[in-house]
Amino acid sequence: MLLEVQNLSVAYGDIEAVRGLTFSLDQGELVSIVGANGAGKTSILNAVMGIETLKGGRIIFNGEDITRLPVHERARRGIRVVPERSRVFPRLTVYENILTGVYGLRQKVDLARRLAWLYGIFPRLQERSGQQASTLSGGEQQQLAIARALISEPKLLLVDEVSMGLMPILVDQVFALLRQLNKEFGLTILLVEQNAMASLKISDRGYVMETGTCAYEGPADELISHPKVKEAYLG
Repeated sequence: MLLEVQNLSVAYGDIEAVRGLTFSLDQGELVSIVGANGAGKTSILNAVMGIETLKGGRIIFNGEDITRLPVHERARRGIRVVPERSRVFPRLTVYENILTGVYGLRQKVDLARRLAWLYGIFPRLQERSGQQASTLSGGEQQQLAIARALISEPKLLLVDEVSMGLMPILVDQVFALLRQLNKEFGLTILLVEQNAMASLKISDRGYVMETGTCAYEGPADELISHPKVKEAYLG
């Protein structure tokens, strides 16, 4: 098991965003955590990355308890996040943005090999490598955020609301890309999304969040056909 989260609780003052959540990912899985806005999805990713302080629970990554490790140590162990709404560095070029993904790593990365691989997946980024990130479209900035996370060869990719703010055709393209990274390259992905149908369609398993707790879990195809999940999230 690559990631094991046990009895996770996250609170902001008196408000509990996540309560007693337990979930896991095996190596090579693509798992979605879906739910409405405010269900606690982003808090879960931030807790795994170390951005949020836990009220309770444990996080085991690759056999190691990382509950108390700071963000940079989790990054060095192979966890990377693609934040909501891309959040690229607008005044840096595409190339410079990608390079920020290896900043602070202890191990050496074969940049030439990794860039060649990334540009094969994202040819538009290669075409625009010298442009400032602010000149890219929303879909291109989302590609850049993913490429920045991938340059360091992560063991686990955390993806936060990747469809937010994108046109439907771009949403389809980004989800197809995540599926390709998982199925063709074996990348383990934890995806949190409001777009439940799109995310579950590319996932192996899923967890459905309701106000900080897990209401349903199971294989993605079973969740898609679950009457209550369909009624609440899939239309």
